[in-house]
Amino acid sequence: MHKLKLKKSTWALIAVFAACVLLNILAWVSTSFSEWYGVHIFPIWVSAFGRPIALLPFSLGEFMIIAAIAIVLLTPVVLAVLLIVLKGRRKKVLKVTGLIWLWIIAFILVTETLNCFILYHRRTFGETYGIEKGGHTNAELLELCDYLTANTNALSELVQREEDGKFILTTDLDKTCRKAMEALGEEFPLLDGYYVTPKPVINSFFMSQQYLMGIYFPFSLEANYNQEMYPSNLPETVCHELAHTKGFMLEDEANFIAFLACDRSDDIEYRYSGYLRALKYVLSQVRSNCSDADISRVYGALAPGVVVDINGNVDYWQSVQESDEGLLPSKTVAKVSDAAMEASLKMNGVEDGKKSYGRMVDMLLGYGVGRNNGE
Repeated sequence: MHKLKLKKSTWALIAVFAACVLLNILAWVSTSFSEWYGVHIFPIWVSAFGRPIALLPFSLGEFMIIAAIAIVLLTPVVLAVLLIVLKGRRKKVLKVTGLIWLWIIAFILVTETLNCFILYHRRTFGETYGIEKGGHTNAELLELCDYLTANTNALSELVQREEDGKFILTTDLDKTCRKAMEALGEEFPLLDGYYVTPKPVINSFFMSQQYLMGIYFPFSLEANYNQEMYPSNLPETVCHELAHTKGFMLEDEANFIAFLACDRSDDIEYRYSGYLRALKYVLSQVRSNCSDADISRVYGALAPGVVVDINGNVDYWQSVQESDEGLLPSKTVAKVSDAAMEASLKMNGVEDGKKSYGRMVDMLLGYGVGRNNGE
């Protein structure tokens, strides 16, 4: 009877791994399959599993990662002890240990496949809603920059600030962001429906060491954010991570969706966060593509509060890299994280890796933001 159970579990593992391989191949070769899955199947997982997990007052995904690290570190020690104590049953100990690890790997592969990998190959948000990318002139880029600058400047005067001029976040990062995303669903039906509760990561300093503002955990269907970073990033970040929970994995599209959600919000701090984040991407493109005179002009037009927040954000990330607070050196963590993220994006078909974040500017231009001083 015991051998039969072991054989059944082995066949079950084979079936799980084979199914994951098949689903990933199908996703790569068929956009139609990935789109059907993203529209009809993925929302079921979010509703069925995301709802109860969202009720937890902590990030289950973060707990799972900590548990996984502990298991990796403790397994050799526990295995060595068991092999010494259970001398006559060493073969069984090795078999059970191997089986447990195979099921752990199977769980990771299943959740990554169903809640992430397949979704990378669906139709893009831009393709679905006719938002063209590319083919825009520097004049259009500068027009967009001027529009974003004017709005960001105006909003910067309305938000609360500390004595040194730095932005203060007073609104919540739960109801307001979900309200903004739900409202966006009326305009873009694929964004309609249930949204999970965004959760702060306890070990946010470790995220800061990796230059991470937020993270979507596929194995727990959670939208998580770095609660220690410069506060003007927070509203836009939680909307960005919620966009991932709607099946849009591409970073430029999550950025674009987050901007729209913040722009449509009736909360001033959300609007400011969205505009400031978009402006940073556009300013980067201006620096790369426009003349020195144009660069000088657009930077000279920034309001004092905007400059304070841009510099405050830069200073925060720099302070983390110079800090010796973490268990590991920040520069080492950042280097490893950067390489891992680059590899992950390219593995999922994003050829330009982390540079894809900046393609949000193409979407802003394609959507017509700032054209003729309106959207």
